[in-house]
Amino acid sequence: EVQVVESGGGLVQAGGSLRLSCEASGFTFDDYAIGWFRRAPGKMERERVSCISGRDGTTTYANSVKGRFTMSSDKAKMTFYLQMDNLKPGDTAVYYCGVPLASGYGCLWGFGHWGQGTQVVVST
Repeated sequence: EVQVVESGGGLVQAGGSLRLSCEASGFTFDDYAIGWFRRAPGKMERERVSCISGRDGTTTYANSVKGRFTMSSDKAKMTFYLQMDNLKPGDTAVYYCGVPLASGYGCLWGFGHWGQGTQVVVST
C-alpha cells in the first residue's frame, strides 16, 4: 500500500525558510515520481509546486516558486524534501506530497495517494 507522511510545516515570517519532508513507502520510486502540491486557503484545487521523476531524477517547479524552492530526495530513506526559501505570504497553504496513480510516466501522470498534509503559514 502506498503511503506518504508529510511534516515540517509551521509559522514563519516572510523571507524565512522551512524544509518539508515526505516519508514514502509501499512502492518503488524508480518506477514513479514524487510531487509536492499545495492548497491555498479558500481554494479547492491543489497546485503542483514541484515534482521529481524516479526514472531520471528530473525535477520541475511551478513558475511561482522557481528560484526559491528546491526539491531533493534521499532514495535510500524514501524521504523527499522541499526546501522553501524566501517565503512569501502567498506561499501560505497546506502542503501535500503525492505519488502518481500509474507507474512508468514519471511526473506526467495524475497524482493521488495523498498524505494528511502539513500547514505552512507565512506572516508579513
